[in-house]
Amino acid sequence: MSSLNLWGGGIFGGTSGNNSMSNFLTDYAAIKNGSYYKLMKAYYGGNDKISSLVDKDSKSQKATEKEESKKLTRIQSNADALKEAADALTTTGSKSVFKLVEKTDEEGNKYQDYDTDAIYKAVNKFVESYNSLIDEADDTTSDTIEKAVKNLMTTTMSNSKLLSKMGITINKDSRLSISEEAFKKADMNQVKSLFQGTNSYAYQVSARASMVDYAASREASKANTYNKNGGYSANYNYSFNDYF
Repeated sequence: MSSLNLWGGGIFGGTSGNNSMSNFLTDYAAIKNGSYYKLMKAYYGGNDKISSLVDKDSKSQKATEKEESKKLTRIQSNADALKEAADALTTTGSKSVFKLVEKTDEEGNKYQDYDTDAIYKAVNKFVESYNSLIDEADDTTSDTIEKAVKNLMTTTMSNSKLLSKMGITINKDSRLSISEEAFKKADMNQVKSLFQGTNSYAYQVSARASMVDYAASREASKANTYNKNGGYSANYNYSFNDYF
């Protein structure tokens, strides 16, 4: 879209000022009905070298867009996985990982306690999902996604002291690491308090992960904005209408 002067003179000429919007809508209509593509094809059609360069550039752009689309899809997938892992920790009731289970001590006495193995497994999955999302979004070119991921990391940093008490540390690269031994020795009541409830760390992470997913979805909706037939793609129509 950088070749179009959206608010000034149009593709086929025009003046700035009060006629700006009119020129813009004329340009838009020309692209929608294919006139712009036909005009460019007629102009370049007689020159094989120029046509070849245009086709090469078009293929290169499509390849770039395809890779970027895959990247955004992976970010969305990892954000969904983190949200799922966080939600599993916040679940209450009979399906809660923090529900008390019956155990038997060495003397044969039965008692109620937390299933630390199950809790560790759920928290470890959370840590792995968290790191996978950070890894995938590490080199994003989207300011919106970058901001959403930074908000996620800020939420984690604000809980660093509590996490450290449970054997979970924040590394210099912003990834998490968990010590199984230290975690299982931690106070499970504190672990439950940190990971379960509407104001818990896990709940906040779930919300932040949803925002990363949303940001990636929005970026994906802007991809492949112009097609060969001179029309805007359905995805771009969505972002175009967003401005009016």
